[in-house]
Amino acid sequence: MNISESIFQAFDAIRTNKLRTFLTLLSIAMGVFALIVAGTIITSFEKAVTKQLEDVGETTFWIQRTPAIQTGNTWRKYRKRKPITYNEFKELKKMTTSTNIISAHSYTFGMTITAGNLSTDPDVYLAGAENNFFITNAIDVDYGRIFTEEDINFNRNVAIIGNDVLVKIFPNVNPIGKEITIKNQKYTVIGVLKSRGAVLGQSKDNMVIIPLTNFLKYFASPWEESLTISVRAKSKEALEETIDEVIGNLRVIRNVKPWEENTFEVETNETISQQFGSFVNFLSIFGFISGGFALIAAGVGIMNIMLVAVKERTREIGIRKAVGAKRRWILWQFILEAISLCQVGGVVGIIFGTLGGYLLGNLIKLPMHFPISWIILSVIVCTILGISFGAYPAYRAANLDPIEALRYE
Repeated sequence: MNISESIFQAFDAIRTNKLRTFLTLLSIAMGVFALIVAGTIITSFEKAVTKQLEDVGETTFWIQRTPAIQTGNTWRKYRKRKPITYNEFKELKKMTTSTNIISAHSYTFGMTITAGNLSTDPDVYLAGAENNFFITNAIDVDYGRIFTEEDINFNRNVAIIGNDVLVKIFPNVNPIGKEITIKNQKYTVIGVLKSRGAVLGQSKDNMVIIPLTNFLKYFASPWEESLTISVRAKSKEALEETIDEVIGNLRVIRNVKPWEENTFEVETNETISQQFGSFVNFLSIFGFISGGFALIAAGVGIMNIMLVAVKERTREIGIRKAVGAKRRWILWQFILEAISLCQVGGVVGIIFGTLGGYLLGNLIKLPMHFPISWIILSVIVCTILGISFGAYPAYRAANLDPIEALRYE
């Protein structure tokens, strides 16, 4: 059995049955395209989330009203929970002894920031935060300063702006000490955040941070606003002890009975990774299903092409058998031809799937990563497709009677 000859025969089938082969290879390419695009996006999401969690560190965890990632109708259950209030945060801060690095923050979207005659688009992320927020969330100030406890306690109108805001309203100007306006409220700029780029397609520099007390006074709904509390343990070894203490203290503060479940969620790097893993699995299944239908249709086309090839080469098969070709040689020859056809469509799908993934990534501003594992998976799937749908035509070819095959016209 000559492998190169089998591959050449596959390309000869492409030339002989151009339209049928084109449609079949198009189906394979579409199926692989769906797999590669899904793989590119999933790999890029995983890398972005992993980097984000690594930047924050393993000793930080968050307390919030609902999980970071929700699926199904679970939001109905979480919607009934009482918001986490600023008073609860202050009580928690007093009661916790295992660490003193505790902060709280809240946020809103769609704000317009103005300075003089210049203004941003109405898409700025406005956050209200405590002074420890910058430590627990690994956010650095490029120049200027962060909030002090006095800024928080005295509800001062001061602000720290991101680089995107700086470029739009203070081009080529040092903003420190300058005033900005947010919904008729004036704030003095005291710092500029170090540029952090984009995560999951959203710029982290298009934001303004003001003291949490000020945020709650002017921008929060007193009935709906729920804070996110962030806590940094003193060490990785002390993380579990700190989590247990914070949970116990907050249950007491929120009057949760011993037999009742928590009315808040505790999120660590590990739990967020697990939740994100479930989301990634859902995307993976969706990609497999999308590509699977096209690949099954392509498999039927491959079988049809190979059956035609067996019929057209019946005399050739008879001659080979007459001169001593073994059944398994003929069997593997036709299977290799089917695999080769599938790999041609797979290569086309991989090329266009990779390009499609990068284009989609540029649209959502997500740094793309080459999905090596998904490309290997696509090659394996195409191989299995060729074996599965090429097996029956190959079996028919291998079992032809040599005398009858030689008489075939």
